[in-house]
Amino acid sequence: MFKHKKIKTNSRVDFIDITKKANQIVKGQSINSGVLIINVPHTTAAVTINENADPSVREDIIKQLNKVIPFQDNYNHLEGNSAAHIKSSIIGSDQSILIKNGQLELGRWQGIFFCEFDGPRTRRINFQVIKE
Repeated sequence: MFKHKKIKTNSRVDFIDITKKANQIVKGQSINSGVLIINVPHTTAAVTINENADPSVREDIIKQLNKVIPFQDNYNHLEGNSAAHIKSSIIGSDQSILIKNGQLELGRWQGIFFCEFDGPRTRRINFQVIKE
């Protein structure tokens, strides 16, 4: 089963919790065991799994990424968004999450985040459920 969802980001760099969206997609399927693949088809956005209990973790990740990969650093790319391309490449455009007993096998504190690096924009997230 393949689905895609639109997501609107609100700032240049943004981490948006999409865990509920992912859970809804899995619950909408009659699946006991399998894999959910999440793909972000953009070169300046990504998807990651990390702590979702404390929002300061997201803030710290964004702060450090912006420190290591600044927006302005004499990049050659003419569009002016090289930092976004680099951040996207480092974080990655895909995540695979196991499904067990009809639920995502995430750790107690884990959440799934859409990572915007060149916003604000309206983006697309692809979800593919593979039944075992």
